[in-house]
Amino acid sequence: MKMVFRWFGEKYDKIPLNYIRQIPGVSGVVTSLMDIPVGEVWPLERVQALKKEIEDHGLEVEVIESVNIHEDIKLGEKTRDKYIDAYIKTMENLSKIGIKVICYNFMPVLDWARSELAKPLSDGSTTMAYKHEYILNIDPQNLASRVGEQSGGFELPGWEPERLKEMSTVIEKYKNITEEQYWKNIKYFLDSVIPYAEKYDIKLAIHPDDPPWPIFGLPRVITNRDNIRKFLDLNTSPYNGLTLCTGSLGANKENDLPAIIREFSGEGRVHFAHIRNLKFENDKDFYESAHLSKCGSLDMFEIVKAFYDTGFTGYIRPDHGRMIWDETGRAGYGLYDRALGATYIQGLWEAIDKMSKRYCK
Repeated sequence: MKMVFRWFGEKYDKIPLNYIRQIPGVSGVVTSLMDIPVGEVWPLERVQALKKEIEDHGLEVEVIESVNIHEDIKLGEKTRDKYIDAYIKTMENLSKIGIKVICYNFMPVLDWARSELAKPLSDGSTTMAYKHEYILNIDPQNLASRVGEQSGGFELPGWEPERLKEMSTVIEKYKNITEEQYWKNIKYFLDSVIPYAEKYDIKLAIHPDDPPWPIFGLPRVITNRDNIRKFLDLNTSPYNGLTLCTGSLGANKENDLPAIIREFSGEGRVHFAHIRNLKFENDKDFYESAHLSKCGSLDMFEIVKAFYDTGFTGYIRPDHGRMIWDETGRAGYGLYDRALGATYIQGLWEAIDKMSKRYCK
């Protein structure tokens, strides 16, 4: 596997690349162009400059997160083909700088939802948290305002200002979309872009819905083992794959993460992994804990072992971290706790590797 680290670009991330370069074992960054509006082509000169900037700091860039899907594609609007064409052109440009994986999602309107971005924990750190009843009872536009107030001035992925302005209007459009139609819209997108993914040798890796259940009456479909199977069967190309996010899928206690990993990674359909831990406060309330198993509710040893046992050779990044040591920054994306997560995950991997080789002698 390759250990990578999320970085939002020089203008949007307070963490400099030379700090990331110093995290042991991290070979590259997962990045994006935050200022390109959804649905527009990422210019070749911009992605070339991005690659040079990263490589000048001794790091690789082989994964992009995210080339977002325009809402008209998700809704199946008549205009979707022009946005799909733009997506394909962006893929072509990214292929010219050696991108191997694009992480994206098909979540309607909201990429993720949290009730709190800086929940205080007993050790003095803060973290993102989800309270189900709170989300059920808040108006979406009010939630958007709350997220903006807690963002610390940082633009959050999935909560971009242009998206928030039209949130209520777009949610209204989804009232006419059944889950069956939504699946058809996903297949239309896949069948349009996968041939080009194969041509440009870029694997597409869909991110699960976060949280993995419906909110605000919107369809949420990448939520569990059965729906992942249904998604992968929509287009059986190995270029149609998964970003396996342990935090997103793990928020549903019924999801057996090691089993899901073994099934889909074993088939070569997991191209990217986000590994994080979370702590349940009840069935649907949780906060994002430190990565260490005993700090949360997920068994990180069994998660990492499942990837190892299936011969996973893709990319792993430590996902959302707490804010520790008086750090301030983008919620979930501070330097220190994610760096600890990266070294912890690699420590598990090394131990599993050495145990495996010892017992196989």
